[in-house]
Amino acid sequence: MIGALIDIITRDDSQVKYLPKMVWIIIVILLPLIGSALWFAIGREYGEAGVPLPRMRRAERPSAPTATVARPAPSVDTRSTEQQIADLDREIEEWRLREEIEKRRRERGDDALPQS
Repeated sequence: MIGALIDIITRDDSQVKYLPKMVWIIIVILLPLIGSALWFAIGREYGEAGVPLPRMRRAERPSAPTATVARPAPSVDTRSTEQQIADLDREIEEWRLREEIEKRRRERGDDALPQS
């Protein structure tokens, strides 16, 4: 920023394009200041020990009595990764065999359901 300001000030007016020299000086000064102000105002996350900023509180809504919904605890799978992969492999093989049985039934023309 300082280099740009020195360059603008030392140039002759005939060597400045598009805008007057004074406008270029204002732009070079204001844009970094505006960016810095926006950073500290809205871009930076302040922790508890940082600068306290007043914040608007949300208006309290009149609320109906709410029932607390107890979420079920996540299931705990005690199988190892290898055991889980083996189970998946068995499941895939089972589906492959079922599809093969269906394919053979269709080829025979036997659409009757198997008797259990």
